[in-house]
Amino acid sequence: PPGLFEEWEARTGRPLYEALGMSEISTYVSSGPGVPRKPGAVGKAQAGRRLAVLPLDGGSEPLPCGEEGLLAVHRSDPGLMLGYWRRPQEERDVYRGEWFVGGDIAVIDSAGYVFHRGRANDLMKALGYRVSPLEVEAVLAEHPSVAEVACAEVKVSADVSVIAAFVVPHANAPRDAADIERFAAERLAAYKRPRCIVFVEALPRTANGKLMRSKLGRP
Repeated sequence: PPGLFEEWEARTGRPLYEALGMSEISTYVSSGPGVPRKPGAVGKAQAGRRLAVLPLDGGSEPLPCGEEGLLAVHRSDPGLMLGYWRRPQEERDVYRGEWFVGGDIAVIDSAGYVFHRGRANDLMKALGYRVSPLEVEAVLAEHPSVAEVACAEVKVSADVSVIAAFVVPHANAPRDAADIERFAAERLAAYKRPRCIVFVEALPRTANGKLMRSKLGRP
């Protein structure tokens, strides 16, 4: 959330660091005392880790710095899993040449900082464009009435889907969908704007607090 790091540091006098990881490789990107935090970035590749960003549509040739794609780890990484137990097809699906691709979308800048852009399977389609829910959520979270927000692609008919924003409002805040839509229109390209604002009491989460995006809009 906006201001989280600054508020933490103001209250505790201690820095707050981040890390990115998954079961197949543990944490492999992080900030820390030797890697200063950069706004918007998770951190840098940990020592001995070789990362790349690969095209979303396929291929094993790394993209240049600053381009968005799938975050990949070289298969020689000593922390990478040996493989999936008795799941050969799934194992084939996560490798592209010499790279393991875990499904995270990211940008790596010229200084080596990794900017996480969400999960590939969470991408929404709008007017033929791919849209990351994180980008839309970051904008809507700035609205004064919004306590929490999550976005997802929702079908409104058999062949039509729209971007929907599920909003948990602050206590006693007005539930004004039109005002949130105007707020989004001033800050987002037309194809990225949510076409439906749904007010909810809480967002669906796992026991450890992870958002269950696939449950949005479902009973």
